[in-house]
Amino acid sequence: MTIMNKQWRLKTRPVGEPNADTWEYTETEVPTIEDGQLLIKIDYISIDPAMRGWLNDAKSYIAPVKVGDVMRAGTVGEVIDSKHADFAMGDYVSGHNGVQSYAVSDGTGLYKIDPNLAPLSYYLGVLGMPGMTGYFGLLKTGEPKAGETVVVSGAAGAVGSLVGQIAKIKGCRVVGIAGGREKCQFLVDELGFDAAIDYKNENVKKALKQTCPDGVNVYFDNVGGDILNDVLTQINLRARIVICGAISQYNNTEAVKGPSNYLSLLVNRARMEGIVVFDNVKEYPIAMKEIAGWIQSGDIKVKDHIVKGIETFPETLMMLFEGKNFGKLVLKVEE
Repeated sequence: MTIMNKQWRLKTRPVGEPNADTWEYTETEVPTIEDGQLLIKIDYISIDPAMRGWLNDAKSYIAPVKVGDVMRAGTVGEVIDSKHADFAMGDYVSGHNGVQSYAVSDGTGLYKIDPNLAPLSYYLGVLGMPGMTGYFGLLKTGEPKAGETVVVSGAAGAVGSLVGQIAKIKGCRVVGIAGGREKCQFLVDELGFDAAIDYKNENVKKALKQTCPDGVNVYFDNVGGDILNDVLTQINLRARIVICGAISQYNNTEAVKGPSNYLSLLVNRARMEGIVVFDNVKEYPIAMKEIAGWIQSGDIKVKDHIVKGIETFPETLMMLFEGKNFGKLVLKVEE
């Protein structure tokens, strides 16, 4: 029986929001593997804000996706055929194998995962790249101390929700910024945040003054734009601003909007530092072990938003930029 591989490829580089012209859907025959290769049946595909940056032909921390190539994405799946010494049939693996239903790999960038330790989708979220981003971004760059106030934007997303929960574990007061009453209620009632600000229905600057009466010591920024500008007016002496992402700016057709309140960094002797998760790759196992322990003890709760069907990829990606995902956005390959 011939196995067909469903793939989404980059057709043209988008200006502004990706649209129907950005992508090409193809179905090709899965090739026979050679010595040193393995075949993976992909179960879940990670949908992340970083994917928008990978479409731009610009210098960045990682090379852009080439026009005509399968779209880059984090994946988890099962090894269904192997001629590789390190991987056997039945192994489950995680890696960046793209938006497709099958992948042939030489093992580069793959690591084995245990489906008995956690649901497979967790390895794309809390135990995957977003989890590592939140863990190292907060603990190594943000350096939170017990009693400090930590503010996180995009707080109901994959990275933000973990950042807030780790900050609580470390004894901080935590304020999340998210869009909509349901998300804000979830942050406080389910995840244990001290307060939440609904940027869609509240004046963020005013709400920050109310929820952070002692100012802000650490700001973990996932959105950029006006919210970053508002938080800069409330930072304390020696505050740390962690620049993780700027989802509000990714589909801009004009120049990225920078913070006009940046002199607050000077006045408060604060620092703003960017983070790229791949810088910590050697320490991933340490982080995964600690996060898994927190999940098992109930200190960290996980919320996944799973969309079924690889055919839905273009619309599913846009959910990120429309604020429609609630939790870590994951694409289940088969409906």
